[in-house]
Amino acid sequence: MNLYLRLIFFRFLSSRRSRLSMWDTAVTPFRVTLSDLDLLGHVNNSKYPAIMDLARIDLMMRSGWWDKFRRKGWFPVVAGQTITYRKSLKLGQRFDVESRILGMDERWFYVQQVFRREDTVYAHALVRVRFLKKSSGSVEHDEMGEFVGGFPDSLDVPEWIRQWTAATKDAV
Repeated sequence: MNLYLRLIFFRFLSSRRSRLSMWDTAVTPFRVTLSDLDLLGHVNNSKYPAIMDLARIDLMMRSGWWDKFRRKGWFPVVAGQTITYRKSLKLGQRFDVESRILGMDERWFYVQQVFRREDTVYAHALVRVRFLKKSSGSVEHDEMGEFVGGFPDSLDVPEWIRQWTAATKDAV
């Protein structure tokens, strides 16, 4: 199924699913479609980031922040990501993507996304996100904090994520 059709579908479904806080874990259901597959019959590695985009949008829509950010003229962009594949997803399989904000620092939000089928992890990803303004420039940490009403204490970034960010900063 085309990702735009999935996006329309999620927009429709998100209004009927349980509300979340931006700091909750969103569990977004998917099913592997024919257009997700590569020649070997499993989900192509290029499809995972697109599915992750939809799952992050689901979190923002269900928390009500998607519309708030849009009205403010702010939008999220992916600045970096890493993913580990553990098992293959195949045609027709149902799976969930669990998305949660793992932490944040003075510049980035870090989103953890786990592809899971029942109790089995199929892939695990970490995404580094920055919010930009349509008027130009980036949304600063304090500006975001004021807009969202403060940040939970639990959003301290683990050291391994800081090291990953530092290691990718100057990568060629």
